[in-house]
Amino acid sequence: MPRRSSSESVPNAMKPRYDKIVAVTDAFSEEHLNAEYAQLCRQMAATLARKRPSPLQAGRVNTWAAGIVHALGTVNFLFDKTQEPHLRAGDIAEAFGLAKNTISGKSKQIRDLLKIGLMDPDWTLPSRMDDNMMAWMVSVDGLILDARYLPREIQEEAYRKGLIPYVPDKRC
Repeated sequence: MPRRSSSESVPNAMKPRYDKIVAVTDAFSEEHLNAEYAQLCRQMAATLARKRPSPLQAGRVNTWAAGIVHALGTVNFLFDKTQEPHLRAGDIAEAFGLAKNTISGKSKQIRDLLKIGLMDPDWTLPSRMDDNMMAWMVSVDGLILDARYLPREIQEEAYRKGLIPYVPDKRC
């Protein structure tokens, strides 16, 4: 399974637009979320900026920033009251001065463009990776198994192939 790039590099032509969007997501993350969300927001904005043509060229900066936060929040259960941090979709809309429908529409567009699903390991907060069962499922002889319970040598091979985020009890 190809993994997303964690690079924050963007084409020179997209750099000014990227910087504006990231300034908004960084400020929002600092005030309402955490450093992990800020980093993933930067990485998602960079991924969108590298697409050809980049969808970030059109639309309002605030709408893209809110859509990025919402898309990552969807993957990481930000809207679940039992999670920390926790926000309601309405809180995001209010903070960005946008309608909830506008934000959820932009979020959906982003998730579709980047082929992001619920609990997508590529966009899971690092602190939540242990709890994301999708990051650990591998096929062994046609059976879907949790790699955390497989022998060490199979875990190491799965890691080398990019199938799991790290070897359990040996973070890389």
